[in-house]
Amino acid sequence: MSENATYPIPEGDLSLSGPVVRPAPGTLPIRGDVAHIALADRFLVPHYVVPKPVAVVRGPADLHLAMDTESEVLHVLQEGDGFEALDVSDNWVWGACGPEGPSGYVTRTAFDI
Repeated sequence: MSENATYPIPEGDLSLSGPVVRPAPGTLPIRGDVAHIALADRFLVPHYVVPKPVAVVRGPADLHLAMDTESEVLHVLQEGDGFEALDVSDNWVWGACGPEGPSGYVTRTAFDI
């Protein structure tokens, strides 16, 4: 992911014209409550987020499927790797390696945020 990546914010009315199959957890950056802005034309959620580009400063850092260090590791981020933060809590950052994933949770200590 480029540190200068930008995503167009959809304008006008958005609509879905039929059933939408939710992607498997850990693939696209979408949860029940929020999704990456780049997915606004494909998925309906209450909120869309323009990601905050961050870099791993303490790596390697595991990208977990859930907010649990014992959960499945989907990807390993190396020091200097870019990440798109979508939701930050006290201990975890939920985000993705890009709008097409993978997505998951990284311990907040991997970043300076």
